[in-house]
Amino acid sequence: MPPAPVRWCMALVRWFPVVFITAVVVWSYYAYVIYMCFVSGVVDTVAEQVILLLLYHPFFLFFGWSYWQAIYTEPGKTPKQFYLSEQDVARFESSENEEQQRQILAKLVRDRNLPVQCRTATGAYRYCEKCKCIKPDRAHHCSMCGTCILKMDHHCPWVNNCVSFTNYKFFVIFLGYALLYCLYVTLTVLKYFIRFWTQGGFHNDLGRFHILFLFFASVMFSISLISLFGYHVFLTLHNRSTLESFRAPIFRSGPDKNGFSLGKRANFQEIFGDDRKKWFLPVFTSFGDGVTYPTRTEDIDSDTLLGARQRWAEEGGEEETSPVGASKVHLINER
Repeated sequence: MPPAPVRWCMALVRWFPVVFITAVVVWSYYAYVIYMCFVSGVVDTVAEQVILLLLYHPFFLFFGWSYWQAIYTEPGKTPKQFYLSEQDVARFESSENEEQQRQILAKLVRDRNLPVQCRTATGAYRYCEKCKCIKPDRAHHCSMCGTCILKMDHHCPWVNNCVSFTNYKFFVIFLGYALLYCLYVTLTVLKYFIRFWTQGGFHNDLGRFHILFLFFASVMFSISLISLFGYHVFLTLHNRSTLESFRAPIFRSGPDKNGFSLGKRANFQEIFGDDRKKWFLPVFTSFGDGVTYPTRTEDIDSDTLLGARQRWAEEGGEEETSPVGASKVHLINER
């Protein structure tokens, strides 16, 4: 582990992308609301000013709210039940071969009733050598966070956080509201951008800078957000994470990139919940506890897994593992 001053510098550098995005958004607010609508005089009438501002602020509000939630929501971490004791770690690391290690992990899963169904390529339960734990389904170790994260999608520098079970909904709607915000700014500034090129109308270089840069910045961000938002909509509807799209999860029956897909409607509800009024609000409504997930196919040991899930819920495992206090855990029978 690097010395404390180095860690502090690294932590500070990781906030640079967030500071950059925040600075651009704050400047865009000044350029659009303060300068374009009030100072410059390019907006023709008071009625037009009112309409522009009334439509602008909801986009700005939901964009900022969802961005905040994506940044500051704690990523889901592996529950303590999945960690090996010091004795188990010593026994595991002193094993003579992989088969013995495989048997040790299998016995721990049975003894603790852990609801685990994903495997390695060799058929063993997934084990994190850095965290010394059995990985829950869809969990992966994040080198930036230094721990195993529940349903890890990726570590995003633009939010300085792991996009995972607890904040994936926030991240998706952040992309959506960011796209809507940029498109709104682009379309409403276009009129004044065209006027600048055809008729002039700006009496100083500062006015030219604000209008021109506001238009070009919103266009460029819109183009990049369209592809990124579209990709995560695709992942949501197919119930895959970014990591799973590159490497299919492995079950006892073998790899299956659609193993967690339950159909587009059910996949959407697993992320956004079943309360339509809250679908597009930056509040947590996802199903589950981040540890157990229903699958689309009947695995060889599905009865055992379902029993383990039921015991996990009855023993209160979800209460310890739900970092955002999810009020309900939907356990859907595997079919």
